[in-house]
Amino acid sequence: MAKASPQTYVVRTKFNAPIPFVLRWCTDYSPTDAKLERSRFRRRILKRSPGRVVFEDLDHTPEGWVWSRWTVTIHPPDRWHGEAVGNYRGWHVDYRLTSLPRDRTLLTLRGRRTPMVLGTENPSKRSLERGLAHDWENFRRALEADYARSRRPARRRSRTA
Repeated sequence: MAKASPQTYVVRTKFNAPIPFVLRWCTDYSPTDAKLERSRFRRRILKRSPGRVVFEDLDHTPEGWVWSRWTVTIHPPDRWHGEAVGNYRGWHVDYRLTSLPRDRTLLTLRGRRTPMVLGTENPSKRSLERGLAHDWENFRRALEADYARSRRPARRRSRTA
């Protein structure tokens, strides 16, 4: 069997939030992230430091368990890099943030996906980029809602005499 070749994918998403907020939000990996992807995988954070996060995702599918271990290196103020190894695929992903007018941010994700031992050929470039764009649209909505909440003034309780 011929070894499957890696494929490079590019996705761009615009956020109505400034770079510092986008970087913090996107690199705050958590066990609850599956909700953002509208998925049911389980995430376990193995290590966390200011510049690095290591986590594992495990998902039960009709075909069996899909496992991956990610090592993410954060390079403030405007980028981070993730590498994953798993039973179905490996990833090398660069994330870069670019400032846009009116406190907006452009994220460019450039990833290289390689099928692993149990993986089949890569999906078509168009198909996978469409799926990733859909995921990042969900992230965009959640990020912008969090950003709007962070900008609201705190409500003060009024005292009654």
